[in-house]
Amino acid sequence: MSESTPAIDPALLKRTPLHALHIAHGARMVPFAGYDMPVQYASGVLKEHLHTRSAAGLFDVSHMGQIILRAKSGAIADAALALEKLVPVDVLGLAPGRQRYGLFTNERGGILDDLMIAHRGDHLLLIVNAACKDADAAHLRAHLSDTCEIESLDRALLALQGPAAEAALAQLAPATAQMRFMDVRTLEILGSDCIVTRSGYTGEDGFEISTPADAAESIATALLALPGVALIGLGARDSLRLEAGMCLYGSDIDQTTTPIEADLLWAIQPVRRTGGARAGGFPGANIILEQIASGTSRKRVGLQPDGRAPVRSGAQLFADDTSPSAIGHVTSGGFGPSVDRPIAMGYVATQQSTTATAVFAEVRSKRLSLGVTPMPFITPKYKRG
Repeated sequence: MSESTPAIDPALLKRTPLHALHIAHGARMVPFAGYDMPVQYASGVLKEHLHTRSAAGLFDVSHMGQIILRAKSGAIADAALALEKLVPVDVLGLAPGRQRYGLFTNERGGILDDLMIAHRGDHLLLIVNAACKDADAAHLRAHLSDTCEIESLDRALLALQGPAAEAALAQLAPATAQMRFMDVRTLEILGSDCIVTRSGYTGEDGFEISTPADAAESIATALLALPGVALIGLGARDSLRLEAGMCLYGSDIDQTTTPIEADLLWAIQPVRRTGGARAGGFPGANIILEQIASGTSRKRVGLQPDGRAPVRSGAQLFADDTSPSAIGHVTSGGFGPSVDRPIAMGYVATQQSTTATAVFAEVRSKRLSLGVTPMPFITPKYKRG
């Protein structure tokens, strides 16, 4: 749920509350979504990736947006129904203390952004992508301000991911050990009220922790002092989410891709589909519901290169090694450290989307063979029980 931006003057970049901590730990900083962000530390992307899979990685994701949506009536159901006008998601059915993945759509069925939606008792908390957060807030105000109050929060956001995440965070907030995947709680950590969700974007068990901006560094420092916890940059975050088969907004999904083309039907609950109690009513509903019924001409799929050479984003895909007409393109690709092989995802014509179908990517004027493969590339380790 994040996206890159072109390099700009460092003086114009925003800084997260953990900027000084990154510098102190020797981070290599790069422009990302308008912020000066750590892409890696001294150990490098490969070791950071594997550390997260084996222990616990601490990520600064404070550049992402945090938005409160509160109904002026005071009824959480009114806020949920209002948000359902903008997302093809069952928000009304979301239980207190739970969150789910959602999508803002446009009138063409395209995806304006992907986000997380949390039921906070008397309001909804939305976590949105950094490069989209101002546009998302404006979108909410343009369509929902008559019935809802929209507030952008100035808070930090940390992600603690990996098999050692629970043991580490439980030392600071013991109640986190009882949380399950997609739970949301307010917990005190080092004297500060934090919003903790058991979620993340790596395929690992873990947590995201929204903290007051002035408490972020002390909480991060306390976590880093615990066994198995290490700082991880955006480079490993990207390879981790690719192995987990998760979309990167701006690359794998955007305003020209629909949820059905993107293989995100699971994010549209039956109640919002044709025949459901609250079917449609969101931007692009006619297009999206028709695609659910009749299919699409293209589909996002996992791709497994046959050799050891990675196939990168932007590579054109072909049905065979001689055809002049592309059938799709790669949207994310690289080396998967956990699986020790190149992996990728992209869009292909629906007739080439069946598992084990051979396709060819054009890389430096050569055609490289790939096979369509299921995603994720690793087995997720979420704590559901």
